[in-house]
Amino acid sequence: MKKIIFALSLTIIMVVLAGCGSGSGEKVYVYSYGDYFDPELIEMFKEETGIEVILDTYDTCEEMYPVIKNNSASYDVLCPSDYMIERLIEEELLSEINFDNVPNIKNIGDKYLEMSREFDPENKYSVPHTFGTAGILYNTEMVGDKVIDSWEDLWDEDFAGEIVMQDSIRDTFMVAEKILGYSLNTVDEEELKEASELLKKQKSLVYKYANDSARDILASESAALGVIWNGEYLYALELNDKLDFVVPKEGSQLFVDSWVITKTSENKENAEAWINFMCREDVAKKNFEYLTYSCPNVAAQALLDEDILNNEKVFLTEEMIDNSEVLKDLGPKGNELYSKYWKQFKAE
Repeated sequence: MKKIIFALSLTIIMVVLAGCGSGSGEKVYVYSYGDYFDPELIEMFKEETGIEVILDTYDTCEEMYPVIKNNSASYDVLCPSDYMIERLIEEELLSEINFDNVPNIKNIGDKYLEMSREFDPENKYSVPHTFGTAGILYNTEMVGDKVIDSWEDLWDEDFAGEIVMQDSIRDTFMVAEKILGYSLNTVDEEELKEASELLKKQKSLVYKYANDSARDILASESAALGVIWNGEYLYALELNDKLDFVVPKEGSQLFVDSWVITKTSENKENAEAWINFMCREDVAKKNFEYLTYSCPNVAAQALLDEDILNNEKVFLTEEMIDNSEVLKDLGPKGNELYSKYWKQFKAE
């Protein structure tokens, strides 16, 4: 899912020319959310394996999907979110991972592999990279004495013009669905219609619908509160120490973004080498320190400071996990229904 630290252009191709390696000309083509791992790891991987990483990025899974579906480019490794992985598996667009080549899978905690079974039932196709949830990032001074603990706070008229919402279908509808007590995977048209009407009532209060820039808008105090991923919290706090984060009491969306290999990969063993490298505890720790999104690598977690590991805004409690839902792929009809109401909402 996701989830981005620095704003990037829609498509960035990064070819790593540095590094000694074996000079064999081996490559792996990676297609991922922008800025989703420490760029120093690319050079480190090249130095250790001789494999050159060619990176291309996307902002949303919806941007990535048609590229893979239409085989518009030859990628080996992707890092999509849960519901998109489910769709890619159903459409036979992924290759099963040979875990003999990924021994570091042992570092991924059992509970995270269990989460993955929501969309990859036999854990054949994916390896968790990050996990987390959506919540509300807010400026403690700008909200005054008000207690921020509910999605309904994003409808508070006292914050008119100071609210940031995500600019994506499922993430935006999720907020309204949770307020109404519905599943974020509902395909009941009446429930979707009700959620859409609720979002329309909020529209005049919203400062901006944003994805990448939401954190920076809040850090700059251009807005008071907004929907953001918990992985952005630590970095946001460095930018502005007045910020705080809460997972609303109604529950939220649980995301698991994972490494997968495309069916058309021409460098499958190199792809598996990349995934294995990213699962190594020192690599995962380094990446967490760069990205600040919760890592499912328990060996890396053991290397983190206890105050970080025990921070429930970064590493979710069992109660938070139990009170959240993983996004599911809704099938063609369900996706079409969401698209219909999203387009209507955006048009008004």
